[in-house]
Amino acid sequence: MSSRIAVVGAGAFGTALASVAAASGGDVTLIGRDTVSVDTMRASRRNEKALPGIDLPAALAYSADAEAVRGAGIVLFAMPSQAQREAARSLAPLLAPGTAVVICAKGMEKGTGRLLTDVLEEELPGREIAVLSGPGFAADIAKGLPTAMVVAARTGDIGAALAQALSGPTFRLYPSTDRIGVQLGGALKNVLAIACGIIEGAQLGDSARAALISRGLAELSRFVEAHGGEGITVTGLSGLGDLVLTGTSHQSRNLRFGIALGRHGNASGWSGDLVEGAFAASVASGVAADKGIDMPITDAVARIIDGTLDVKTAIGQLMTRPITQE
Repeated sequence: MSSRIAVVGAGAFGTALASVAAASGGDVTLIGRDTVSVDTMRASRRNEKALPGIDLPAALAYSADAEAVRGAGIVLFAMPSQAQREAARSLAPLLAPGTAVVICAKGMEKGTGRLLTDVLEEELPGREIAVLSGPGFAADIAKGLPTAMVVAARTGDIGAALAQALSGPTFRLYPSTDRIGVQLGGALKNVLAIACGIIEGAQLGDSARAALISRGLAELSRFVEAHGGEGITVTGLSGLGDLVLTGTSHQSRNLRFGIALGRHGNASGWSGDLVEGAFAASVASGVAADKGIDMPITDAVARIIDGTLDVKTAIGQLMTRPITQE
């Protein structure tokens, strides 16, 4: 495997991951789509739009040409989850067999409900598809604040090699072989973070948030196991760790979206783009219904977002469910 690293996607998270890998001595190229933006980053050593005020390492290279992925041994896909298939299809001719392609998005494919590893293995046969997930805000990573996340690969050896290549003094990756659990933890914690926001926006109290986090993890575990993953994975960094971060910090767009839902009772109070958790809620709710998986919180969030359920009714339904053994 070549030691060269390419990061496709010059948003906040892609820039942060490229920054920490380059600062640790890696041969790293950050690839963006807009030539003007890339030239500005190269000249200023900053990505002011995505990470204002944060200096980027002098060793980091930049390109607006997709050809820059050619010859890289590790390629990070740092574009949104719904853009991963298109990116894989367009870059396939440039990626050599055996290239490690690391998914750095948290979601499932809208319309199919498929895991992103399945999507990329379909589009990129012969490459090693891995997943990076866990509790890490881009700004914290880029600033060099202590952060720990997970990289899940097909084998332990591949995971360990990726963790070594992408970690730095303040950025630690733990290898895993449960790609299913890590992916679903990353995708569905966004849904639960929206639910935490709804509780905050509706002023239902911290006790309600704690109950939601614990019961949300229970339904996430059921969902993971139904897909062939390991339920215990959701208690680690890519499940509980990520949920604690995104379900409590106002840096989280999913939490802020949920707060708007809780305050207004529907999505009318949200002025920004729809968040990843909104897509994931709809997809996961549909998949759960098809597979017969009990996912009351996820289903409630999906229905609040699409306008078929109001917040007050949702809370009432959740609190009057039959009492069963925990």
